[in-house]
Amino acid sequence: MNKRSFLKTIRNLSLAPLIIPTKQINYIGLKEILPKKLSDQKLWEEIRSHYKLKPNYINLESGYYNIIPKPILDNFIQHVKMVNYEGSYYMRNNQVDNKDKITKRLASVFGSKSDELCITRNTTESLDLIISGFPWKKNDEAIFARQDYGTMRSMFEQISERYGVVNRIISIPNHPESDEEIVKLYESKITSKTKLIMVCHMINITGQILPIKKICDMAHSYGIDVMVDGAHCVGHFNFKISDFNCDYYGSSLHKWLATPLGAGLLHVKKNKISKIWPLLANSNKNSNDIKRLNHIGTHPVHTDLAINNSIDYLEWIGIKRKEKRLRYIKNYWAKRLKNIKNIVINTPFEEHRSCGIGNIGVKNIAPNKLADILMKKYKIFTVAINEGNVKGCRISPNIFTNVDELDKFVDSMVSISRGNLS
Repeated sequence: MNKRSFLKTIRNLSLAPLIIPTKQINYIGLKEILPKKLSDQKLWEEIRSHYKLKPNYINLESGYYNIIPKPILDNFIQHVKMVNYEGSYYMRNNQVDNKDKITKRLASVFGSKSDELCITRNTTESLDLIISGFPWKKNDEAIFARQDYGTMRSMFEQISERYGVVNRIISIPNHPESDEEIVKLYESKITSKTKLIMVCHMINITGQILPIKKICDMAHSYGIDVMVDGAHCVGHFNFKISDFNCDYYGSSLHKWLATPLGAGLLHVKKNKISKIWPLLANSNKNSNDIKRLNHIGTHPVHTDLAINNSIDYLEWIGIKRKEKRLRYIKNYWAKRLKNIKNIVINTPFEEHRSCGIGNIGVKNIAPNKLADILMKKYKIFTVAINEGNVKGCRISPNIFTNVDELDKFVDSMVSISRGNLS
């Protein structure tokens, strides 16, 4: 396929077919197509140019929110303009159909089914829908880890206070010896009263990837449901939700898929949908319809539209190529710092146990102090982590991060490890 034909194909993947366009709005496809013959260096230099980055610091904290590249941002702005231009006409005539089409595409790309997936606003909303809507009875038990996301742990604490649910908590080692070690940790807390296990696909504070399929298989052998926190996984590395046979899977899309803020997904296995009570009441009384679970009233529909553009961009790069790049970036700094005196790497090195996110600490230096030194002295932005058995800074670069920035980070950490703190 020549460049012109490929460009036309990509543009045809934009949202134009999903909406009734006006003459005043031109929907923007990917403006530049990168030939496959480009070297990796040239490829990622070109992709970096799609991002407007602040020059004040090196951004190594993409885990909270991924900066939107220009092809997606341009489309998002046009969607905002279009919705504002059409007003209630769009809301009454087009929003539902468009959301259905985008949901169908999301499901197809990430290994779900359109009748098992709905668009939410973020991972927290997705998983809270399950935790709060689960048919709990007094003395039922739930299992989760100290390393799980704090808001999810707080929701389990709330249902414990509200319904008398007993929470059983495990602690996941930063460097497990095997998958079986992890599986047995969850299995050790199971009793006849266990109803739900929450497990991270990728632990947000370390970047460790857990053996989800093995945990699900184990839990299902006891008749227990499994809810997976995939906040950092969709758009980060290659997988299909269907690979795991989990009962529930939630993720944010504003992280590694790089949608605008306010986009997430929730997958619920078909035979589990009727089990969950919606967060807000809906006129839809079909207990088997997943749409009843994401009723939140009027919301920013232009964000939903931009999901389509984010998928275009991901498919243009290629998820396998993106995964390879993110893993290369993490390994680039982590392997160079692995054997430096006083430095502690809190993330496994095995390929199947990590990807683009890592965590690093320095002995006898508190994580918040380390993050402060990195930012104030070296102009490197990270986030301090001091919970569970993790003491360090989470390092989450992005596909726009270059080797020069990583070299500066490595040099900075070596200097700090030698006691150069001011």
